[in-house]
Order: sequence, then C-alpha cells, then structure tokens
Amino acid sequence: MPLTPLDIHNKEFGRRLRGYDEDEVNEFLDQIIKDYEAMIRENKDLQNQLQAMQEKLGHFANIEETLSKTIIVAQEAADELKGNAKKEAQLIVKEAEKNADRIINESLSKSRKIALEVEELKKQASIYRARFRTLVETQLDLLNQDGWEKLETAAVGARELE
Repeated sequence: MPLTPLDIHNKEFGRRLRGYDEDEVNEFLDQIIKDYEAMIRENKDLQNQLQAMQEKLGHFANIEETLSKTIIVAQEAADELKGNAKKEAQLIVKEAEKNADRIINESLSKSRKIALEVEELKKQASIYRARFRTLVETQLDLLNQDGWEKLETAAVGARELE
C-alpha cells in the first residue's frame, strides 16, 4: 500500500545519541509532504484529464462509427437511386421507341391512304376528261352535220318572208 502524506507526517523516528538533527529531519519531511501532496494532486489532475480524454476519444469513436455507417447508407442510397434512374431511363427509351414506331406506322398508313386517294382522283380526272372529250366531240359532230345548213337556210328564208 502506498504512503500517504499523513503517513509521512505522522512518522516518528527513534532517538539516539548522535542521531540526526530533529529540526532538519522535520523540515525535510515537511518538504517531502508538500512535494508528495503536489505529486498526488498532479496525478489526480492527470488521471482526470486522462479520463476526460478517454471520454472524448470514445465520443469521437462513436462519431466516426456513425459517420461510417452514414456514408455506407448514403452510398447504398446513391447506388439504389442510380439503379432506379437507369431503369426509368430504359423505360423512357422503350416508350419513346414505341411512340416513334407508332408515329411512323401512322405516317406510313396516312401516306398510303393519301397515295390511294391521289390515284383515285387521277382516275376520276381521266374519266372526266374522257367524258368531256366525248361530249365535245359529239357536239362537234352535231355541228358538222348537214342539218345545220338546212336550219340556217330556213332561218334566212323566214327572215326574208317577214
């Protein structure tokens, strides 16, 4: 068991004839007591500081662990978000491709329909032209017939009679 300042203070030495000077020994013991008490206080202060540092170290270790876990969770969340973004981008691309195919197919269908309508209009125009030509030719034939001259002669004769 270590000595305490009180043990040093209460220590008494036996007396002998030609022994040490009692005042000098007492002064030295007093100095030892003061130094020993100072060392004990300093030791307690250092122990308190050590305990405070250990508590801080524990606190920082907890913070480090929490930060590590947070970083891991953030990384996992980022990876998940990245994966979801890729999936969503793929879905958007597929949807765009479907829309593009639909638009192309609709355009081709409309183009074919318009081409058929154009062909139908060309046929109708050709038929109309042929009928009109036939009508004009028929009218020309009528004009070229001999009956018109008789009508003209009759009309001139009727004028003269009047």
